[in-house]
This record gives sequence, C-alpha cells and structure tokens, in this order.
Amino acid sequence: MNPIKHIPNFITCLNLLSGCLAIVSVGLGDPLTAAYLVIAAAIFDFFDGFAARLLKVSTPIGAELDSLADMVTFGVVPGLMLLHYLTGGISNLSGLSSFLENPILLVPFAVPIFSALRLAKFNIDTRQTDSFRGLPTPASALWVISIPLMIEFMPFHLWWNPENVIVDKWFIIGSSIGLSVLMVSDIPLLAMKFKSFGWKGNGVRYIFLIISLVLLIILRPVAIPIILSLYVLISIIDNLFLSKNEV
Repeated sequence: MNPIKHIPNFITCLNLLSGCLAIVSVGLGDPLTAAYLVIAAAIFDFFDGFAARLLKVSTPIGAELDSLADMVTFGVVPGLMLLHYLTGGISNLSGLSSFLENPILLVPFAVPIFSALRLAKFNIDTRQTDSFRGLPTPASALWVISIPLMIEFMPFHLWWNPENVIVDKWFIIGSSIGLSVLMVSDIPLLAMKFKSFGWKGNGVRYIFLIISLVLLIILRPVAIPIILSLYVLISIIDNLFLSKNEV
C-alpha cells in the first residue's frame, strides 16, 4: 500500500472537519469562528487537488470525497450562517414550529440545496474541466462568511455601520436567492486551477489574484464581495475576449 496516495484525501478530510466544527460554531452563536473555519477549509480544498496533481495520485474516490466535503463546508455552513442572521441566532428558534409559523426562514436553506445541485452538476459536466459553469460553492461560501468578517473588522465604522445593511432581513434573503441562482447558472467562470506556474495560460488568473490581494490589503473584509463580483466580471471578459488570445 502506497501511503502517499492518501495524502490528498487526508487534506480533504481536514476540509470536512473544518466544516463540522463551523456548524458547531454557528449553532453556538459564533459565526466569526465559523468564518475562520470556512477559510481554513477553502485552503484545504485548494491544496487537496494541488497535492493530487503534484503526487499524480488523482482518483475517482478523491473527487467524490471532495464534493461531499464541499457540500458540508461550503453548502450547509453558509446556509446555517444565513439562518443565524435571519433569526438573530439559531438558538432563538422554537423548534420546527418556527418554520411552519414563518416559512421565510426556509429561504437560507436554498443555499445548501442549490450547492448540492451545483456539485452534482459539476461532477458530470465535462465542460467544467478548465473552467466553471456557474458560481463555485467555495465562492458562494466566501460571500456569506464576509458578513461576520465585515461586522468584526469593518474599517469604516465612523461613517457606515455594516450591521444596518448586511444583517438586514432582505439582504440575507436576497443573498440566499442570488447565490443559489448563480450556482446553478450556465455562466462560464474562470477556474482558479494552475496546471503550471508560467504566465502563459495563467495570465488572467495572476492578474485577478494581484488585484484581489491589493483590495484585501486596502479594504480588508469589505473586499470579499467586491472580489467575488470582480471574479464574475473578469470571467465574462475572459470568456468573450481573452480566451481567444491567451494573455
């Protein structure tokens, strides 16, 4: 038995573990810790595929395990976090009767449901080897976790209180619906997978990463939704113009 071939799957399991701990954190009313755990999971999610390609041990079970882990971390956790902000804390719910009395509380669950559809679609869509069709689940999750990060670290408290907007009921509902639609849309989006580290074929990816880094340094958590919007815009530009002439 070659132990090296299990390294990518071990990293994927760290992604799943992070998601499980994030679920506990949201349930305990600590979405900020959950946000940190989702960020850790996103790092693990990047490196499991990187390790599989580097070690040349990609396997079908690894791909399936990755999707299952992503479903928990980037599907269930964001849905629970949105529910947390919609209800002022999951502990405020009075059991399942809360959903019967106020069906609008079910809207955040659209995110895990459409995440499952998104991941299932990705696994059988041969067009998504070098690019994505629809918003990837990690990107959707990053949008959601930007909420507690902005509340905690917003650098512009003097002139804008983020809690007046981003935890507003309609913002949470709109985010739930918007992210769900984007995940199952057929919009071609740039895949952040580097088959090599050279500029050729990766120019757009490097440009996006540099701009994202600058935005993060200047705006901190506020940059996350901006970066995701930029990601969609750059993907459309790349698909329409740049992909025909590699940068």
